[in-house]
Amino acid sequence: MIMIKGAVGKKEYKEPFSKGIMARSLYITDLGHDEAYEIASCIENKLLEENISEISIEDLAIFVTNYLKNYVDPVLAEKYIKWRNVRKSKEPLIILIGGASGVGTSSMAFELASRLGLKNLISTDMIREVMRKIVSKELSPVIHKSSFNAYESIRTLLLGPDPVVEGFISHVDVVNVGVEAVIERALKEGISIIIEGVHIVPGFIKEDLIRKSNVILFTLIVRDEDTHKSRFYSRCRQPWVKRSLDNYLSNFHLIRKTQSFMIDQAIKHNSKIIDNVDVKYTIDIMVNDIIEKYGGSYDVRQESKGNNDN
Repeated sequence: MIMIKGAVGKKEYKEPFSKGIMARSLYITDLGHDEAYEIASCIENKLLEENISEISIEDLAIFVTNYLKNYVDPVLAEKYIKWRNVRKSKEPLIILIGGASGVGTSSMAFELASRLGLKNLISTDMIREVMRKIVSKELSPVIHKSSFNAYESIRTLLLGPDPVVEGFISHVDVVNVGVEAVIERALKEGISIIIEGVHIVPGFIKEDLIRKSNVILFTLIVRDEDTHKSRFYSRCRQPWVKRSLDNYLSNFHLIRKTQSFMIDQAIKHNSKIIDNVDVKYTIDIMVNDIIEKYGGSYDVRQESKGNNDN
């Protein structure tokens, strides 16, 4: 049996080498689950061949890097090194994923959390629901509507270019109070988190938060109208979905207007835009961006300080 030595604070510990944990840390390098597990098994065999029965986490990382470089792919070895750097950071990683209704922010956030091994994920819709309980409909009618038809609750519309966009802006402005509170709490407590939803719009979150090096924002879109519309059919066929398909389809033109506004905002604020047509394509872009941005100096801190990966 191969034992891995680690430390939490000043306390040292040992645990058995785990192919499952090793495979998860290799999965981030774009390897599939089966291939990652196979390579993890090969690494274990290589350690046994070299009569290594005990090794520190740091030395194991070097061993894995050299194995990937010499026997698998130097590019994967480089990604592994960068992700190790990301995971060693004392700063939490805050990932923001925005997009209009139906573009798949929830699905992509779940997939990304799984890929990165992050445990905290919250939707802006949930934040809005909490705010609805606190703020009455009379005081803030816009948050008691959907983002795409919030304009119906504005008592006096300004002479803006589009009332739909004006209502959307008002809606996002209110909910972002809660979004910023979650970001600030996560930063204060050192908890990595993914926040997703229609209310994540470039230019609306406080500048001092969005400029932090450990906060990254993605804007997901679906450029093709038919593809975008088909997403609502997929969403509404699930038995737990309460909103009707007719509601989305009858307001589809409004949803497309909010997407156009989000694209404009993303371009204006130089935010990453991803046409979410394929799950793997989208996740790979986000993972690579995160690794490239933080790989030189950062590492994600989990809420459990003793949660060390191989």
